[in-house]
Amino acid sequence: MFSDTHFHFRHLVRDRNLDGAEILKKLCERDTFFGLDIGTEADDLIERVNYVEDAKSNLSESDSEKVDSFMHYAAGIWPSPEEIADRYERMKILEEKIAKFDGNIAAIGECGLDHHWNPSGADGRSKDDFDSDMLEGERELFEMQLQLAKEMNKPVIIHSRDAFYDTVSVLENMDYHNGIIHCFSYGKSEAKAFLDLGWHIAFGGATTYAKKKEMKDMIDLLRYVPDDRILLETDAPYLTPVPFRGQTNTPVLVEYCYNFVASARNVTPSELSTIVDNNIRRLFAC
Repeated sequence: MFSDTHFHFRHLVRDRNLDGAEILKKLCERDTFFGLDIGTEADDLIERVNYVEDAKSNLSESDSEKVDSFMHYAAGIWPSPEEIADRYERMKILEEKIAKFDGNIAAIGECGLDHHWNPSGADGRSKDDFDSDMLEGERELFEMQLQLAKEMNKPVIIHSRDAFYDTVSVLENMDYHNGIIHCFSYGKSEAKAFLDLGWHIAFGGATTYAKKKEMKDMIDLLRYVPDDRILLETDAPYLTPVPFRGQTNTPVLVEYCYNFVASARNVTPSELSTIVDNNIRRLFAC
């Protein structure tokens, strides 16, 4: 049994080549323990929930019940320039959507800081767009979501890319340390800083991309994170693990993350799954 810590069905709506019902069926066949569909926009929660409900309508009754047992949702705002510029109104919308949600939000996020400048990339982020006002606005949007999580007593799914020091600064300022540094992309010293603050660290498909000369550092990092703080994820439809890199990612492929990380930590995938499941139970109280 493998636990899929994160998956993003919202994105699958946009790719008609992917069958959401078929993916859910495969997760049911594998007795998935926990799936978290994570938000990236203030108003995407209901859309994501409806997509999963529509996909469930094509499943058997028993599989539909299984989906209900493992499916959870997070709601948050990823720091795009548009969301940052309109952050006060977007936060109001986020809170309204959470209040209207007919269920229990598992976490706030993903939210955080992204200072990876790649105008030609999927995110279209350009350093020229981020003057001092925009950077301060990005920080404020992050802080507002941490405050919301604190008020709701919920974990936070944090996106931090090329923004380690600023991320730590915000977390220390808000003094709320409950959640996940997702798709961890830093090194061992940065991992220590987040762990010392009390955060969990999640690894996804990008861990399988390490080049030969970088593999030792990656294995050292994977072994360094203690059993009670490690999580695995897919971040579907992105960061597809080897040997499927370049294809659209799905939650089913988390198995390859487990195989890679388990080998690095000298345990079996099943043993690693048990470790991750226990961490999920504590973190999400499920």
